[in-house]
Amino acid sequence: MYYTYILKSQFNGTYYKGSTSDLEKRLKFHNAGKSKYTKKYRPWKLHYYESFETKTEAIKRELFFKSVEGHFWLKQNGII
Repeated sequence: MYYTYILKSQFNGTYYKGSTSDLEKRLKFHNAGKSKYTKKYRPWKLHYYESFETKTEAIKRELFFKSVEGHFWLKQNGII
């Protein structure tokens, strides 16, 4: 199983979008400061996720979330 996820910074309320095969491990990775971008906005909380059968589907959804249309969709549906 693969996941597209959105994290929310408890520090300043910003969102981070990504994909992974292990949500728990990935959240720990971000909160441990091992990602250059997310390190300065710790701590992070899992805000939203979707499940997919393939890595390709999860990455495709991640790219959609990061697009202008995806951002609008997330806001329109009350996710962010």
